[in-house]
Amino acid sequence: MNVWQPVPAPSPAGPKAPPAFDITRAQAEGTPATTPLVFASPHSGRLYPADMMAVLDDVAIRRSEDAYVDALVAEAPRLGAALITARLARAYIDVNREAFELDATMFADELPDFARGRSARVQAGLGAIARVVSEGQEIYDRKLTFAEARARIEGAHTPYHAALARLLGEAHAAHGVAVLIDWHSMPAAAARAGRGEACDMVLGDRFGAACSGQVTQLVERELQGLGYRVARNAPYAGGYTTEHYGRPARRTHALQIEINRALYLDEARLTPTAGFEKLKGDLEHLTGVLAAKDWSGLKTG
Repeated sequence: MNVWQPVPAPSPAGPKAPPAFDITRAQAEGTPATTPLVFASPHSGRLYPADMMAVLDDVAIRRSEDAYVDALVAEAPRLGAALITARLARAYIDVNREAFELDATMFADELPDFARGRSARVQAGLGAIARVVSEGQEIYDRKLTFAEARARIEGAHTPYHAALARLLGEAHAAHGVAVLIDWHSMPAAAARAGRGEACDMVLGDRFGAACSGQVTQLVERELQGLGYRVARNAPYAGGYTTEHYGRPARRTHALQIEINRALYLDEARLTPTAGFEKLKGDLEHLTGVLAAKDWSGLKTG
């Protein structure tokens, strides 16, 4: 498995920046999508470009990663789902945020009027360019410039969403419906928040606004059948991706799945545990069920 990877700054005559994301289709490019399924892992990226100049150590900077979620769902294309995975770290550019969702206090210059600085995510320090990692530790000891933010957005965020929209369009064109599963992981502490017992998975469908209840119910039933404790919409109802692409009335459905990291990860060391292979196998079973489903009768709401 890949681990945290710093990316050196290229020399003027050196190589181009690494790709911001990877795409793996279930079929040859240019041919109809095998199934309506599109999987995404926006927060599992492990590349940290040198221009970030973060002050945190190698472990602390990775606290915001959905570590190894991309590896958990890596077999999805073999089973029929297209897969897009971010390569750049979430702490560098968060593609599960609105593009210019930026915290003005982080910047030396004034942000343009179109920047969105008042969202709850920005206030928490977790905008498109994060101010803190998940424990609240500050990432930078300097002010950024808007030019830096624009470069990250135009170099990674914009092409990521163009690619994701294209995959969903291909699925919809082939099947008359598209089903996006946006994969994430949550700290074990968050999985226990407000509960007597920790949940294993949280299904976020924006309280029914982002996908048909048939999708959520099927995923919930399969996960529960595998022995997992499943919650809906609390503490995570779905992020920007779920909200932006989930349009049941247009037969594009989006569901966010949050996985309790305690199932597969040593959160202190950020290394997979013995539970990783079981969880991976169970998610492959779920993917197989979703891929075999006849989605032609999926309701719009």
